Amino acid sequence: MIKNKLSKIMGEKYLKLVDLERLSGLSASTVRRVYYNSADSISYSAMNKICKALDCTVGELFEYIPDED
Repeated sequence: MIKNKLSKIMGEKYLKLVDLERLSGLSASTVRRVYYNSADSISYSAMNKICKALDCTVGELFEYIPDED
């Protein structure tokens, strides 16, 4: 499973969803889908904009957790 750590990163930087929308130029719906882990996929472009806005890497933004079989 891939888990995003967007809420943790934003919390550490005291940012709200609207702040990330403004900084990244992404739509509110895109930011919310990523934030709430409801997106099935995310484009490279969106990942790039989020990482640039938050000054983080993709590795810091996402975490791989092996599925328990």
